[in-house]
Amino acid sequence: MIRAVVFDLDNTLVDFMRMKRAASEAAIRAMIEAGLQIDEEKGIKILFDMYEKYGMENQSIFDRFIKEVNGKMDYAMLANAIVAYRKAKMGSLTPYPNTRKTLIKLKSLGIGIGIVSDAPIKQAWLRLAEMNLCEFFDVVVARGPKGKMKPHASPYKKALKALHLKPQEILFVGDNPARDILGAKKLGMKTALAKYGQVVHDYSSTKPDFELKDISELIDIVNTLNSEKANN
Repeated sequence: MIRAVVFDLDNTLVDFMRMKRAASEAAIRAMIEAGLQIDEEKGIKILFDMYEKYGMENQSIFDRFIKEVNGKMDYAMLANAIVAYRKAKMGSLTPYPNTRKTLIKLKSLGIGIGIVSDAPIKQAWLRLAEMNLCEFFDVVVARGPKGKMKPHASPYKKALKALHLKPQEILFVGDNPARDILGAKKLGMKTALAKYGQVVHDYSSTKPDFELKDISELIDIVNTLNSEKANN
C-alpha cells in the first residue's frame, strides 16, 4: 500500500534549469551593460561551466565570474548582476504543469507528501514559498551544512522517520536515475522517473518502476498500486 509520495524538488516539481538559465542570462546582460567586455553567449557558457565546477547554488559565483572575466572585482557590476538575477528568478520560478492539481488530488486521497532534495535547506524552502506550495508537504528534507546527498540513504531515512512509514509504503519521484531513483530503490521504495524534467539520461545505475511524461500520471499509478494491494 502506497501511503506517501516523496518528491525530489528541482526538475521534478519546479523547472529549475529553465529558471537558472533565464536568471543567469539576465545577470550576464546586466554585467555587460555595466561595462563587462564579453559576448553574451560566451559569458553564459563560462558561467555554466562555473556552476558545474562550484555548484548550482554557489553564493559567490558572480564574484568568481567577474574576477575571471574582468580581471578584477567590480562591485557595481556585481550588484547589477545580483539584482537582475533575482528579478528574473522571481518571474521564471514556476512549478511544472499540473503540479498543484496533482498535489491537491494526492491530499484528497489521504496520501502523505514529502520532499527529499539535495538543494540547501534555505533555498528549498524559498523555492516552495515562491511557488506557494509549502502547505502541501508533511516533511521537507534538504541539505544542511553536513547533510548527505542522494543516493546516500540518510536523507531518505529522515523522510521515512518523519512520515512514520516503511520504504515499501513510499513512491519516490525524481528526475535523476543515478541519484533519486537509485537511492530510493536501494531502500525498497517504489520509484517513478520524472521524464518531463529529466536532465541526466544515464540509466546504467538503475531503472525506475514507472516513467512520467506528466506529473498528473502519478494519480493513476498510486490508485493502481493500492488497488492491486487491496485485491491480494
